[in-house]
Amino acid sequence: MDSQVTVIQASGSIDSISGNQLRRDVSDAIASGAKTILIDCEKATFMDSSGLGALVMILKTVREAGGRLALCAIIDQIEMILQLTSMDSLFEIFPNREAFEQKVAS
Repeated sequence: MDSQVTVIQASGSIDSISGNQLRRDVSDAIASGAKTILIDCEKATFMDSSGLGALVMILKTVREAGGRLALCAIIDQIEMILQLTSMDSLFEIFPNREAFEQKVAS
């Protein structure tokens, strides 16, 4: 994968605490030169409204830096929250990391 792509692994509950950590991780990646951020949600088990807010802030941060944000391997509960809030249209969502890598490589 491109050196300007950074993969950040989300795990457990995506809530206010872990959401803030994700925001810091993304900010650090952008400061280090990453242009594309993939948040891999394979190990995430739950997301609440604070976690959703963190993802929206992360998307804003990445876009302001001229970058690209994608999510992959989201569980049904997270997908449902994104759909119910119509946020699924704002995020690039891939079924898994391999699908993301194929899209980035093309």
